Amino acid sequence: MSQAISRFPLVTNMEQLPTDVRERILAVQEKAGFVPNVFLMLAHRPDEFRAFFAYHDALMERESDSLTKAEKEMIVVAVSADHGCLYCVVAHGAILRILAKDPMIADQIAVNYRTALISERQQLMIDFALHLASHRGVLDDGWQAQLEKVGFTLSDVWDIGAIAALFGLSNRLVSMARTPPNAEFYLLGRVPRATAS
Repeated sequence: MSQAISRFPLVTNMEQLPTDVRERILAVQEKAGFVPNVFLMLAHRPDEFRAFFAYHDALMERESDSLTKAEKEMIVVAVSADHGCLYCVVAHGAILRILAKDPMIADQIAVNYRTALISERQQLMIDFALHLASHRGVLDDGWQAQLEKVGFTLSDVWDIGAIAALFGLSNRLVSMARTPPNAEFYLLGRVPRATAS
């Protein structure tokens, strides 16, 4: 049984989308081999689609002082798991597995990051992200000192907080729309990709 992608309107003809939105979706499809449902869910509001992905890319694609792309995805998975967002746990769990080259890490973080096979530095990073995202916490002198002690710069701290905040938004929108994860995400990074002979 297939599940609807959104409780909100969906664009059924890609030609109806503004050129830049359509090109972004087609580029993702070309790279991934499928269109992630979140792109289709957000496309019915092109201005919000552009704003969301512009901020996403500004945070997730930029070089941080010391945060790796895999660590950024750890934050997304942990925050999304805490918020109960199946789509983001599954989709970003796939990205994390690929970036970390570890088929088990995303499940470990989603279920209980405190027992996951990650460093103390990464655990503190997630502690802080959840402090902000779930406990309405703030960056005080104590948190800043702890984070700097393990090598995070103030710019890294901003990235941790901004990623937690952006995915709080993403989690709420995807959950509201009841957007399911694409089936393809479940196996990505778990089994080796088929290679051409």
